[in-house]
Amino acid sequence: MKEKIINFVNDIVKEMKKVTWPSKDELKESTTIVIVVCLVIAAFTFLIDYVINQIFKGIF
Repeated sequence: MKEKIINFVNDIVKEMKKVTWPSKDELKESTTIVIVVCLVIAAFTFLIDYVINQIFKGIF
């Protein structure tokens, strides 16, 4: 069991060395895109919710 755990950890270390990590600028750009997309989706959801709410207020 101990050997399996050691092999597992060694495999993880080997795989992590293969990873291509983004540069600081790439990370900033990706983060900005994610935040903007989240805000757009939140605004769209709010707008749809508001419109549907107004429609139901008018019906009832």
